Amino acid sequence: LEQLKSVIACAEKSAKIRKAEERTKTNLLSKSKFSIDSNGKLANCESKKSEECEVFIVEGDSAGGSAKTARSRATQAILPLRGKILNVEKARLDHVLGNAEIKAMITAFGTGIHDDFDISKLRYHKIIIMTDADVDGAHIQNLLLSFFYTHMRDLIREGHIYIACPPLYRIAKKGKEIYCWSDEELDDARKEFGSGYLINRYKGLGEMNAKQLGDTTMNKTLRRLIQVNIEDEDECSDKVDLFMGRDSDRRKDWINNHIDFSNEDHFMEVQSEK
Repeated sequence: LEQLKSVIACAEKSAKIRKAEERTKTNLLSKSKFSIDSNGKLANCESKKSEECEVFIVEGDSAGGSAKTARSRATQAILPLRGKILNVEKARLDHVLGNAEIKAMITAFGTGIHDDFDISKLRYHKIIIMTDADVDGAHIQNLLLSFFYTHMRDLIREGHIYIACPPLYRIAKKGKEIYCWSDEELDDARKEFGSGYLINRYKGLGEMNAKQLGDTTMNKTLRRLIQVNIEDEDECSDKVDLFMGRDSDRRKDWINNHIDFSNEDHFMEVQSEK
C-alpha cells in the first residue's frame, strides 16, 4: 500500500510539473507576438504575393546596408542580424523566445512558432541565409539552420530555406572581370587572362559594394543558391544533437575519430564543408 501511495504521489508530481511547463510555454508564446516591423530591423518588399517574395537574412548591419541598396524592392526583403543568434540546442525556451534576433525572424516570417505555427501564413517563398564566406559565416549558418530545424522544421520540409553563395574571388584585367566561386574557377580565369590581372579575395560580404553584391549573390538570374532539405530526419536529428547539443564529450570523440589534424588539406576540406 505504501509503495502504491508513493507511485501515485510521483505521478501527481510529474503531472503538475508537465502542466507548469505547458503554462510557462503558453505564456512565453503569447508574449512573443510582435508587429510586422520586426523592431525596425526588416526592410520589407513591396509585393504582398508571398509566392514571388523572398527575404535575405544577412550577417551584419554593414552587409545589410549594401543588400538593401542592391535588392529589388518589389520582391526582396532584407533582415540584418547583429552577431550570432543563440545555439537553440543549448538554450531554454524562454531564452530562445527572448532573443532579439530570433524574435525579429519570427515576426518577419509571419508563421508564428510552436503550437501557433501556421506555414500558410508565411510571407516569403524563399528564406535565404546570406553570410560571409568564412568560418564565422559558416557558424552563423549552422546556428540558423539549427533554429529552423528545431523550432520551424516545416520551413525546411516544404523547401523554403536556402543558403546564398557569394563568390570567393573577383579577377579583373583591363575592364573585364570574372567572379569565381571556387579555386578551380579561379585557375580557369587565370588561364584566360594570362598575366597582369588583379585578384580580390572576398572574405566578407562587406568587401563587395552594393552592385557587386547584387550582381553576384542577389540577382535571380545570376546568383547561386543551395536549397536546404532533409533526407533522413532521424539521422539529421542525431547530427544536430551531436554538433550543436550539450554533450561535448560525444562531440569531441567524433572530432578525434573523423578529423586528421596532421593533414592540413583534410582539415581545410572539412572546414569548407561546414
